[in-house]
Amino acid sequence: MPTVSAGWIGTGKVRAREADGAVEITIDGLTTQAKYYKPLVYEFMRKEWTSRPSWGDYVVEIRMEHVGEPPWIDLDNLAKALLDAIKGYLFHDDSQVARLLVERSEGERERISIRVFPRP
Repeated sequence: MPTVSAGWIGTGKVRAREADGAVEITIDGLTTQAKYYKPLVYEFMRKEWTSRPSWGDYVVEIRMEHVGEPPWIDLDNLAKALLDAIKGYLFHDDSQVARLLVERSEGERERISIRVFPRP
């Protein structure tokens, strides 16, 4: 992946960019249904993403930011839905994910951030 910072692509709920050797994806808004995110992100990747998947080990960091009380959503289900959506676009198979961090925290707005990069 390029190490040159690029601008964000996408104008809807999902946006992405490549920066410093990582791919960053943001999804605006939250829902309690983890399965909602798979088709949303998958369609974005299918229509907007131009890079090809690579082999090797990857680190995936997923952060769900909420305002006020956290929503009732299972983070493991969220991670599975998001990994399924980006598989075939950033890496070939989820078995390439050597490190997975999924966290929930209070933030300034409701969103999900995903950062994917080759394992050092």
